[in-house]
Amino acid sequence: MTRAARVLLAGYVVVLALIAFWPTPVDRDAGPILRAIASAVPWLTYARIEFAANIALFVPFGWCAARGWPRWQAYVIPAGLIISAVIETAQGILLAQRTASVWDVVANTLGATAGWLIARGRVVGRRQPASGD
Repeated sequence: MTRAARVLLAGYVVVLALIAFWPTPVDRDAGPILRAIASAVPWLTYARIEFAANIALFVPFGWCAARGWPRWQAYVIPAGLIISAVIETAQGILLAQRTASVWDVVANTLGATAGWLIARGRVVGRRQPASGD
């Protein structure tokens, strides 16, 4: 599983880089759909949808990093925070049409944490046979 998680993480990083450094907002053409959702479900605002999407975006990072490097699990969440902060800083400095946001860093870190927890639950949840079994 370790090797597969590392391969998945490599693919994920490529996709994440494309999303993060796309010159225009990736949800630019989703406006009509998002307005329809918010109209049908008023509490589901654009800000909440975007926050949830940012959480979902980083769940694979947390899972793949935790499963790919089990000895480095203590660094998965800080790595998610740092990677997210670097992305947001780069967007703010380099991409005129993108908006850097502290809330995106929070959401991304929550996503990395959720992925880490999911991976950790699978690792910790396994029953180890007793030495007499």
